[in-house]
Amino acid sequence: MNIKSAEFVTSAVKPSQYPPPGRPEIAFAGRSNVGKSSLINALLGRKNLVKTGSTPGRTQTINFFLINDSFYFVDLPGYGYAKVPMAVRKTWGPMVETYLKTQESLRAVVVILDLRRLPNQGDHDLLAWLTHYKIPALVVLTKADKLKKNKQDKQRNSIARELSTDPSFLILFSATTGLGKRELRAAIEALLL
Repeated sequence: MNIKSAEFVTSAVKPSQYPPPGRPEIAFAGRSNVGKSSLINALLGRKNLVKTGSTPGRTQTINFFLINDSFYFVDLPGYGYAKVPMAVRKTWGPMVETYLKTQESLRAVVVILDLRRLPNQGDHDLLAWLTHYKIPALVVLTKADKLKKNKQDKQRNSIARELSTDPSFLILFSATTGLGKRELRAAIEALLL
């Protein structure tokens, strides 16, 4: 997948604010502070297209980015711990669920997990929900550069056991070193065909 252009289009909290249908969409989901924005920026070869921050919960809306004028990357709010009021957090679940359930252009969800941590209940719930609604999921393990190579493989195997899947289905990724970028781009490209 060759990225020629990438631009922010809109933020949405309800379907009437989504871009018009027609172009395929790849959504990105993960718990707060898992490196979702950094992953998207790395995939696009941009530094600050998607806002990143050290404070969990920075993304509070569904953000659409038009890629190569032909498909969208959709940045979903993180789930779990976030430094935002509880009232705001309670609106995220229904907002994201509505998007995932109703968006016919959605081709897959890139589910982002931190390689250093085993999946939590929110991760399991999201994956079960995607399976139930027959939405393809690509599981990516971020922050791989934070572990030595032998620890990366060991942790990927532990996460695979926890998710009852084959370790080869889990993509190791580092926004810092570029590990996994080509593999993830290829997997996304296959889903867009």
